[in-house]
Amino acid sequence: MRVNKKYSCLPAEEKGIHIINIRAIEDIGYDQHESTLLNSLSKNPDADCKYGLYFRDGKRKVDYILVYHYKKSSAGRTLTRRVHHNDSSARSTKQDQPLPGKGVQLEMRESEPHVDYHEDDKRFRREEYEGNLVEAGLELERDEDTKIHGVGFVKIHAPWNVLCREAEFLKLKMPTKKMYQINQTHGLLKKINSVIQKITEPIQPKVAEHKPQTVKRLSYPFSREKQHLFDLSDRDSFFDSKTRSTIVYEILKRTTCTKAKYSMGITSLLANGVYSAAYPLHDGDYEGENVEPNDRKLLCEEWASYGVFYKYQPIDLVRKYFGEKIGLYFAWLGVYTQMLIPASIVGIIVFLYGCATVDENIPSMEMCDQRNNITMCPLCDRTCSYWKMSSACATARASHLFDNPATVFFSVFMALWAATFMEHWKRKQMRLNYRWDLTGFEEEEDHPRAEYEAKVLEKSLRKEHKHKETDKEKLTWKDRFPAYLTNFVGIIFMVGLTFAIVFGVIIYRISTAAALAISSTPSGRSSVRVTVTATAVIINLVVIIILDEVYGCIARWLTQIEVPKTDKNFEERLIFKAFLLKFVNAYTPIFYVAFFKGRFVGRPGDYVYIFHSFRMEECAPGGCLMELCIQLSIIMLGKQLIQNNLFEIGIPKMKKFIRYMKLKRRRSLDHEEHMKKKQRYEVDYNLEPFAGLTPEYMEMIIQFGFVTLFVASFPLAPLFALLNNIIEIRLDAKKFVTELRRPVAVRAKDIGIWYNILRGIGKLAVIINAFVISFTSDFIPRLVYLYMYSENGTMHGFVNHTLSSFNVSDFQAGTAPNDPMDLGYEVQICRYKDYREPPWSENKYDISKDFWAVLAARLAFVIVFQNLVMFMSDFVDWIIPDIPKDISQQIHKEKVLMVEVFMREEQGKLQMLETCKDKDKKKGENCNNHSPRLSRSHSGSLSSCHSYPLDV
Repeated sequence: MRVNKKYSCLPAEEKGIHIINIRAIEDIGYDQHESTLLNSLSKNPDADCKYGLYFRDGKRKVDYILVYHYKKSSAGRTLTRRVHHNDSSARSTKQDQPLPGKGVQLEMRESEPHVDYHEDDKRFRREEYEGNLVEAGLELERDEDTKIHGVGFVKIHAPWNVLCREAEFLKLKMPTKKMYQINQTHGLLKKINSVIQKITEPIQPKVAEHKPQTVKRLSYPFSREKQHLFDLSDRDSFFDSKTRSTIVYEILKRTTCTKAKYSMGITSLLANGVYSAAYPLHDGDYEGENVEPNDRKLLCEEWASYGVFYKYQPIDLVRKYFGEKIGLYFAWLGVYTQMLIPASIVGIIVFLYGCATVDENIPSMEMCDQRNNITMCPLCDRTCSYWKMSSACATARASHLFDNPATVFFSVFMALWAATFMEHWKRKQMRLNYRWDLTGFEEEEDHPRAEYEAKVLEKSLRKEHKHKETDKEKLTWKDRFPAYLTNFVGIIFMVGLTFAIVFGVIIYRISTAAALAISSTPSGRSSVRVTVTATAVIINLVVIIILDEVYGCIARWLTQIEVPKTDKNFEERLIFKAFLLKFVNAYTPIFYVAFFKGRFVGRPGDYVYIFHSFRMEECAPGGCLMELCIQLSIIMLGKQLIQNNLFEIGIPKMKKFIRYMKLKRRRSLDHEEHMKKKQRYEVDYNLEPFAGLTPEYMEMIIQFGFVTLFVASFPLAPLFALLNNIIEIRLDAKKFVTELRRPVAVRAKDIGIWYNILRGIGKLAVIINAFVISFTSDFIPRLVYLYMYSENGTMHGFVNHTLSSFNVSDFQAGTAPNDPMDLGYEVQICRYKDYREPPWSENKYDISKDFWAVLAARLAFVIVFQNLVMFMSDFVDWIIPDIPKDISQQIHKEKVLMVEVFMREEQGKLQMLETCKDKDKKKGENCNNHSPRLSRSHSGSLSSCHSYPLDV
């Protein structure tokens, strides 16, 4: 039963009815009919408080929610408790008033069976903590009459004086009354901007925050002494819901409950299960009939919908609702997606160039020409026979699509693109810092984490037990040495596990190729390479997806045992470990194909074996670049489709369905509860908790690596990344707006450690692409042949130049083909891809001088390419300023205006002070004798002149 609002805050003693008697009447069922009648005649109290957005009085807004679990009595239903804690009453009766909730709970204990010690301990801690929150100025209201059985909610409201005090402590920049004009472009630039605005108007979101502004309010860190500077005409909207929840969260972190020398803040209380959740409320519903307009509904319509995929993001509204840190993530994701558009266009052009010139490529034409009659050596021992090079015609033609001169240009372009993207993001970041009043913002040291406090307490207790003097303890490197050692060994083991799995896939490829080669059908033998490559890549993909989840959990565990002091330190260490493990996991198979496959094969008659039975893999006649392209494309597309999209869509939907089935079962048990409309905090409690931005950033950083690191082998990578990101933005937006609890807004002026990781990947991409072009592709051997060995200045004869000869009589015993007449004639000389001396030479099968010439050219290309592209990237970095010129001018203008405001205020104070002095002199001349009281009144008037505020 719900207690009527006007009686809910009265103590039980004043009502003259004992609680046990009320419970007895309830059990009989008499009171239930009466309460139902009263409720039907009275106004719905839930409508007054907008279903949980306000306190029961309908005036005080709920800024934060604490959730806890409690055990109900088995004898009957517990008494409904809606306990109010007002700030004024808490201060007036601080000495004799019980802690929050204690007055009701003590009387109930007479009729309830004794609960276990742990539940009592948790309740006492909650009571102490909530009492300290009331002393800190917050107002609380408890609600245990909810549709979720065994779950209680504590609603928290921050009154105006607390908001002002904390805003001053946090140095929050708030808009003042002073407004100024933003510098506008003139002349030709103004016309160009107006044309661009008209063209892009259909793709702009229909929100007020996204419209271009011509004026801006001057912002200044809030100060209670200078409240006259700020526009306080509407106090209810001066601090928005994001700011209010941030202020309350700071108080929650700072407030502690001390029990048995254990200082516990909200993080410790959550970690120990005293509270099960803590979160700010969403602004309201985002769908349904008669839903009041709110920012959440607007975000759902203009941002978190697949129907608006072509529109810009309302970044300012995202920041207003979720805070700067989440706003910066979506702004970065938007800039990255926009920059992928030119990269995708150039990649498509490069791919089309390869398609257009495939029929003009002389090496692939020579490989497909059956008149050349080039007989190749067997691909495996005994079971494989000799084969014609023309049978690899399709592979050679496909390789040209990605292995052509345009890919070199594309590699240079993408290196410069990465540098330009980083500079463009820095400029965009500065614009957002100016627009969001983050200029001059410096992050302060965060509160210690719960685990760190527990470790410090444990250390201090050990020293007290040994009768040592204990100063303020902290964890040293000696305390963390076992954790550091575990981290080092664990990471080495995980990296070794990844290498072992890749090695296992290599064994699978070799053994499967040998098994398929035994096939009696010609079609089976011809498709061996494609079958082995495709199945091996799919196995790699499945292993990568599984290990990604495992490595994420292991990285978190390794970070937890280090016990970092603050949340920022914890996040940075977690990011580093998770990125290292996931980078190795995702790219090790690709590195193998790019740089190791076919490098350590040996030669016919002297092959390199694994376990004395398996021959090392060889590249296809057209090179390993085509296989690298297949590997990269399948892993990239598979990760994006399965891990990034299906997991993000499917797992939340499944969790939501499970919660729905549980609630449906409960509703069938209690029809009366089902008829009630849920409060806002109950609805939000059923949403998924916010787990941080690390998974969102991580998947985008890994994708950035796919786009830049091996782009020479797959020019279409930017296009697939662009298509994925268009969906990813709306998918993440929908998740944040509809499926997650509202996260606490966190101020941040940059994306943190992720920027350094991006820069590192950009630098690494230059080196890797240089090696891919020079060692994996045939670009350098073609140049060497064209300028050193070609007789007529064309590529005719290139294929024959890259092949060496082998006399079949030199096969080792037991390695020759079982069916040497498979081609219909006897083979005496077979060919293999390598630069070696022929069998009729004095130094037969030794490495030829052509190999050293090609190797020298390859190394020279790596050095020239790397230094040239690095120089061009640094030049782009240098020529593009980090801060846009107009933004630096606006920041300077703000400083000048702020100085003028304070100078005018000081001048006004001085004028008033002189006026007061003149009045005092005149009064002194008129009154020769005056009393001490009069002099005191004069001094009071003088002091009032000093403190008189001047309205700007």
